[in-house]
Amino acid sequence: MAAGRRVGGHERGSARWRMVAALAVTQTVGYGVLYYAFAVVLQPMAATLHASTAVVTGALTCSVLAGAVMAVPVGRWLDRHGGRALMTTGSVLATVLVLAWSQIRTVAQLYLALIGVGLTAAMVLYEPALTVVVSWFPPRQRAKAVLAVIAVAGFASTIFMPLTGILLDRYGWRTALAVLAVVYGVVAVPLHALTVRTPPRAEEAAGRPRADRRRAVVRAAVRDRRFWWLAVAFVAHGAAMSAITVHLVGFLVHKGHPATFAATVAGLLGVLSVTGRLVLTGLHRRLPLHVLAAVVFTVQATAAAGLTVVAGSRIGAAAAVVAFGIGFGVASLVKPALLADRYGTTAYGTLAGVLATPITVAKAAAPLAAAGLIATGGYPAMLAAVGAACLLAAVGITARASTPTPVSDIHPTRAVETAGQLAAASD
Repeated sequence: MAAGRRVGGHERGSARWRMVAALAVTQTVGYGVLYYAFAVVLQPMAATLHASTAVVTGALTCSVLAGAVMAVPVGRWLDRHGGRALMTTGSVLATVLVLAWSQIRTVAQLYLALIGVGLTAAMVLYEPALTVVVSWFPPRQRAKAVLAVIAVAGFASTIFMPLTGILLDRYGWRTALAVLAVVYGVVAVPLHALTVRTPPRAEEAAGRPRADRRRAVVRAAVRDRRFWWLAVAFVAHGAAMSAITVHLVGFLVHKGHPATFAATVAGLLGVLSVTGRLVLTGLHRRLPLHVLAAVVFTVQATAAAGLTVVAGSRIGAAAAVVAFGIGFGVASLVKPALLADRYGTTAYGTLAGVLATPITVAKAAAPLAAAGLIATGGYPAMLAAVGAACLLAAVGITARASTPTPVSDIHPTRAVETAGQLAAASD
């Protein structure tokens, strides 16, 4: 019997790590095709459609906002049914929609295609992938598993922006998108269908009691002030990262640097995001995760403020960008860990979706708001706002940071009582 359990446990462990490897690949290809390719084909696509880059870029904004609309429904589905059917279906639809995108002839068609891409991206990218990973792994292995996925996916821009550029130069933007669609479909559809599995607890605890428990966890969480402090932290940080991503090159050029230097330095952000995640995971053995995140966010605030002073020299600009970039991908590692540690995994997908909605909206709106600040107060005003947002994120991540027993570890009949306890603890 014991041997049987060991064999079964080994098989289950192997299956979940295979799933992590598969999701690392699908996230890399997914972000490369469904998000980063847009920036490469933007200019030739605008020329073909006889539209301004601002009008065409608006389609990407609508795509991101469409993903925000899907966040909570996707989270609820994942909590109830797991990720296999959702992610496989999303992969098929995303492939078809990118193919449709490659054939658009009008701006209206572009908007429709990219809104569809945004809706399906919410079914296949980080939120569902990390929900699947979190639901499969115990707390001691969870951070390592999440890191494995997002560390690999951090290279999506490094791989797919040059690849898209090569395809664009050789075949034009339509064929480039068609090839990328086929690549995505060939990779993502079978990997999602064959490796994503329903977590054991979902199989063993299916039915009405689990549904009651999930609803009780969600009610308790939304009444918990700590949950909303986390929301403040991640919304502020997401807005800051989005604003700096869009406007960093323009700022460096404004400071007198050549465009090639500015683009190269800005390109460090993707690599540094992986570095920051690795460093944070290594230090997590010594310090609480929320403390480490607060330190990183504070360093980013200092770097943003320092950019206005030191960015006139190449060394100063590179140093400030490195300091800022270390925290670039931290939120995607910290958020799953903090949510799962405090509220368990029973309603993780729903709660992650609730957080994802305002975070995604903030990421979509922040570049436009930053552009307004640049127009009225110059780049110093924009960088000051980015620094302030990072400081707000540091405050939010540490506010009321105590962590009592996760709500989902309590029996369903006591979960409603726990909601009152959480609310009282936050007073």
